[in-house]
Amino acid sequence: MMADMTWTAPEVKPPHEPFVGAERPMLEQWLDRHRAIFLHGCSGLTGEQLAMATAPPSNLTLLGLIRHMIDVERVWFRIRLAGQDVQPRYAAPPNWDAAFEDLDPARAEAEYADLVAEMAEARAAAAARDLDETFLHAQWGEISLRWLYIHMIEEYAQHSGHADLIRERIDGRTNK
Repeated sequence: MMADMTWTAPEVKPPHEPFVGAERPMLEQWLDRHRAIFLHGCSGLTGEQLAMATAPPSNLTLLGLIRHMIDVERVWFRIRLAGQDVQPRYAAPPNWDAAFEDLDPARAEAEYADLVAEMAEARAAAAARDLDETFLHAQWGEISLRWLYIHMIEEYAQHSGHADLIRERIDGRTNK
């Protein structure tokens, strides 16, 4: 008899927030904390659970959020900041919601790993840049790396709230 090979998202313990320090390490640590809080919301769930829509008619799922955040990390850090010649993986204007469509629970492990890899790519893209370094956004104009860190903290905080509600519907667990 074969062992059950159902993958579950690994346990992630968010680090404590920094209370003092220089600006750059504080921004980096706060972003990494919010990344970990989001991943913590997925901890211990199977691919099937991650793909579960818990509040119909919304198609919002944890797996969809994972895929969305892959694109958010990739677009902001690698494409816009670093100018890398890569494309969004799942969605792009005008249909940012494509990350929430055609989910395959069997791909959850790979897509989770892809998000962790994109987080590392984002760190690498920003590592050698000064907080005052800027890049151009087609609609908004000049944007600094400092703004990008703050925006990404906001992005993860928003989606961690979504993830917490979805998770509570799945198994009752919250990040409280």
